[in-house]
Amino acid sequence: MSDLLEDRDTWSMANCSIARALAVVGTKSALLIMREAFFGTRRFDDFARRVGIGEPATAARLKELTAAGLLERFPYQEPGQRTRSAYRLTAKGRDLYPVIMALRQWGDAWASDEQGPPLTVRHRDCGAPVHAVLRCENGHDITPGDSVVDAGPGLIRTDPESA
Repeated sequence: MSDLLEDRDTWSMANCSIARALAVVGTKSALLIMREAFFGTRRFDDFARRVGIGEPATAARLKELTAAGLLERFPYQEPGQRTRSAYRLTAKGRDLYPVIMALRQWGDAWASDEQGPPLTVRHRDCGAPVHAVLRCENGHDITPGDSVVDAGPGLIRTDPESA
């Protein structure tokens, strides 16, 4: 264990990246809306139906995800109908893809029923199954015991003497 983790009572989690990410996508409905966006869902009614939540909750989550910059609204119009808004992923939203895939992979392994997972994901080009993997910049696959935690530039110390 790194000295930083042993000394973690001396730093504040007020600037925690995980907590801040959960503030944006930490509800079940937000993650399921993002799942649907990755599956190509664009319209409000489709999000509500496919996620299985009511219109008020759908409106609230879409508004939050749009305000956070994960989705963007764009107009569409069916013939003879009024103009409505649809939603698409932004670059920031697309960056959540590995997280959604890792949750799917964990759910497939630990939370699926005896019939197995409801979906599989394959690489379009070669057909091989897709897996979320933690890898360092030099290409090494990483397990929890293979990593070291260091102080980042945003670490807030509650005990400045411990720096």
